[in-house]
Amino acid sequence: MPPNAKDSVQQRQLTSTNQDELSSVFNRYAHHEHLGQRYMTPNEFLQDYLGYLKGDNIDPTTLNILASLVDLNKDQKITITEFANFETLLTASDSLYRIAFQLFDRHGQGFITFDDFQYIVAATKQFKEFPFNFDSEFVRMHFGVNRQRHITYKEFTQILLDFIDEQTTQTFRKFDKVNVGYISLKNFELILKELRQYQLSEFISTHLVDIVRLSTSTALPNQISYPYFTAFLQLLSNVESMRKIYLSICEKKAHTYKSSVITKDEFLTEAQHFPRTTPIQIDILFAITHVWHQKTTGKDASTEYIELHDFDVISANEHLLPYRLRSEIVDEHYKVEHQSVLMKVLESGYRFALGSIAGAVGATAVYPIDLVKTRMQNQRSTSIVGERLYRNSIDCFKKVVRHEGIFGLYRGLIPQLVGVAPEKAIKLTVNDFIRDRLTLADGSIPLWAEIVAGGCAGASQVTFTNPLEIVKIRLQVAGELQSVRRPAASEVVRELGLRGLYKGARACFLRDIPFSAIYFPAYAHMKKRSADEHGYNDPKSLFVSGLLAGIPAAGLCTPADVVKTRLQVQARKGQTKYNGLTDAFRKIYAEEGWTAFWKGAGARMFRSSPQFGFTLLTYELLQRALNIDFQGRKLEGSQHVDQEQYSPKSRASIILSTNPDHVGGFRLAQATFEGIETRFGLAFPKYRNPTSSEASPTIPPLTTLLGVNPSQATSAH
Repeated sequence: MPPNAKDSVQQRQLTSTNQDELSSVFNRYAHHEHLGQRYMTPNEFLQDYLGYLKGDNIDPTTLNILASLVDLNKDQKITITEFANFETLLTASDSLYRIAFQLFDRHGQGFITFDDFQYIVAATKQFKEFPFNFDSEFVRMHFGVNRQRHITYKEFTQILLDFIDEQTTQTFRKFDKVNVGYISLKNFELILKELRQYQLSEFISTHLVDIVRLSTSTALPNQISYPYFTAFLQLLSNVESMRKIYLSICEKKAHTYKSSVITKDEFLTEAQHFPRTTPIQIDILFAITHVWHQKTTGKDASTEYIELHDFDVISANEHLLPYRLRSEIVDEHYKVEHQSVLMKVLESGYRFALGSIAGAVGATAVYPIDLVKTRMQNQRSTSIVGERLYRNSIDCFKKVVRHEGIFGLYRGLIPQLVGVAPEKAIKLTVNDFIRDRLTLADGSIPLWAEIVAGGCAGASQVTFTNPLEIVKIRLQVAGELQSVRRPAASEVVRELGLRGLYKGARACFLRDIPFSAIYFPAYAHMKKRSADEHGYNDPKSLFVSGLLAGIPAAGLCTPADVVKTRLQVQARKGQTKYNGLTDAFRKIYAEEGWTAFWKGAGARMFRSSPQFGFTLLTYELLQRALNIDFQGRKLEGSQHVDQEQYSPKSRASIILSTNPDHVGGFRLAQATFEGIETRFGLAFPKYRNPTSSEASPTIPPLTTLLGVNPSQATSAH
C-alpha cells in the first residue's frame, strides 16, 4: 500500500457531529429532568425525534426492543450521554452489525446469551409465520449443548449471517414434507419474498417464473431442487462477485468495459478463477439477463450475453442500506477535497456558462419591473417644481407604455443582458464553489458557512454589477423627460470613463453582500423544506423557493439600493448632488425623511423575487439536463428517487433524513433501522393485535413503522 493510502482511507470516514450541536438538538426534545439531568423517554426519542412508531396501539414488545438500542441503562430515561453514544454508533463503519448486536444484547452486558437470542428471534414477524427450531444443530454448535456459551460481538456477526441461511434451510425442509429434496415454485417464491426480500429485486420478483423455467434442467419446471435453491440464494448474495468477473473479462479484452458485451462462454471461462462461483449460478444469472433483454428490446436474442448495467437489474436494495449511503456521502466529500485543479477550473467555467444563460433568462423576464423600480427610486420629493411624474408603480408603468411604447419597458435591456451574464454567473459560481469547500464530511453545511458563501458571491459580483448598473440606470431614466435626447449606451460609457463606471461602488457592496448573504442560505433552506420525502425538488418547488427567498433579501436591502441609485444617476439642474455614500444617506434623510429609503421596495421585491426564481430554476434545470460530472459535489435536490432502476419498495422507503434536527449520524438512523430488518430479516409486528388491515406480508413491516404510507408501498406492486 502506498505511504499515503492508509491516511486517505482514514480521511474517508463519516465523522460524528460536534457536541454543542448535538446538545442543542437534545435539549429541544428532552422535556424531563431527574437529579438535575435532562432526559427524554424512549417513546419521545422514537416517535417525536426520529419519527418512528407513529400511531396508537403499538406493540409494546416492539417498542421495548427498539428503545433498548438507545436506553442502555434500561431505566426508560435517555440522557445526553446515551443520545450522543447512539449518534456516534450510527457513524461507525460497521454500524449495521453493531446496532443489531445491541438489539440482541438486551441487558447491556457486552455479550449475547441464548435467552437473548431466542427472545429477539421469537419476537420477529417471520418467527410467527416460519417458527425457528431452537433445538437444532445450529443452536448447539453456536451456544453449546447446554446453551451456556456467551457470544461476543465478532462471533455474533458471523452467527447472524449463518442464522439467515439456517432459517432459510429450515423453511425449505418444512415445505419439503416428504423429504424428496424438492419444493414447489410457489413455496420457493414465498421464501424469497418473506425471508430474502432485501436481496430480491423487483424485476426478479415479477419474472421469477420465466427465470426459473429458463435456468432449470429438471423435467419438472414447477419443482425447485435443493441445489438450485441454494445456488439461487448464493447468486443473490454474491452479485458483486459476478460484477468482478465481468470487469475482469473486460480488462483482459483491453477496451472500455462500459460498452462491452460478454457472452456466457466467456463468463464461464473467467468464473473458474472464482472458486465460490458455479455453472448453475451462471445459468441463473444469464437466465435473468436473457429475460431482461427480451422484455426491454422485445426480441428473443439467440446469443446469451451480459452488459454492465444488467447488474443493476439483479441488485436489490443494497444502495439503500446505511453503509452505502454513508459511503456515498463520504466519497462525494472525498472527491470534492481531491478534485484536480483542471477539474475545478472546468467545473467553474461550466457553472459560469450556465449562470450566464440563467441570468439572461431571469433578467429578461422581469426587466419591465426593474425599469419601473428605477424610475420610482429616482423620483425626488423636492427640488424641481412639477417633477413628480408618477403617483405609484402602476402609474409609472402605464405612463411608460403610453409615452414610450411597449418597448420603452425594455429600455437599456441590451447592456443589461451583456452585463448580467458575468454578473449572475460569477455570483452563482462563487457561491457554489465556496459552499462546496465549506461543506462538512457528512454532507451538511453550517449556517455561518452558507452566509459566508453568499456574502462572498455578492462581493464578487460588484466587479461586473457596478458598471452595468450605472449604464442601465442612466438609460432607464433618460426617457423621463421628453425634451431630452435619449443617449446610447456607448455614449454613457464614454461620458463616465473607467473611474465613473464604479461610482457608487461602496453602496453596491452595501446592497449586494447582504442580499446574497440572505438570499442563498434562505434559498437552500427553502429547497429542503419544499423537497419531497426523498429530498427531490421538482421545478415548481425550485421556482417557489427562489421566489420566496428573494422577498426578505430584496426588501431588507432596499435602503442601500436607493442610495446606490441616487449616486449613479446623473443629477439634473436643481436636483441635489451627493458626495459619497455617507453624504447621500444624510441628505436623503434630511430632505425626504426615513420613508425615502424604502422607495420602490415593493417594485424591488416584485422584481428580484421572480427574477431569482427564474434564474435559479433555469440554472438548476440546465445542470440536471446536461448532467456533466466534474468529480465534484452533486447538485442538492436533483436526484429523483423515483427512477426506473429503483424498485417500488425503494420508492416507498425513506432513504436519508432531510430533517434539520437529524444531525450527524442521525441522518442515517432511518436507513439503519430499515437495514436491520431488510438485511437480517429482523422485522417486528407493529400492532398489539394484527388485523386484516396490517401491511401486506410482501412489504417489510418496519417500513410502516418508519412512517411510510402503506398505500404507497402497496400500490407499487
